[in-house]
Amino acid sequence: MLLPETVRGYIAQGLDCEHLEVSGDGQHFEAVIVCKAFEGLRPIARHQKVYAVLGDRMREEIHALSMKTLTPAEWAQHNA
Repeated sequence: MLLPETVRGYIAQGLDCEHLEVSGDGQHFEAVIVCKAFEGLRPIARHQKVYAVLGDRMREEIHALSMKTLTPAEWAQHNA
């Protein structure tokens, strides 16, 4: 069974995240990803960046991934 910490590690290897939380049950995961690389991108482009980092793991290991992708400024505003 795939652990949330493993998925977190996969994402952290490919994106320089300011904040990264992953939870899940082994197949279905939820992630909060805060990254400067998301600045100026629409949500779909942000998700595509994460999918690119995960590559084949999205087909082979991860059944579903729900993401909240934020810039550091959005994260600060969200947590104000």
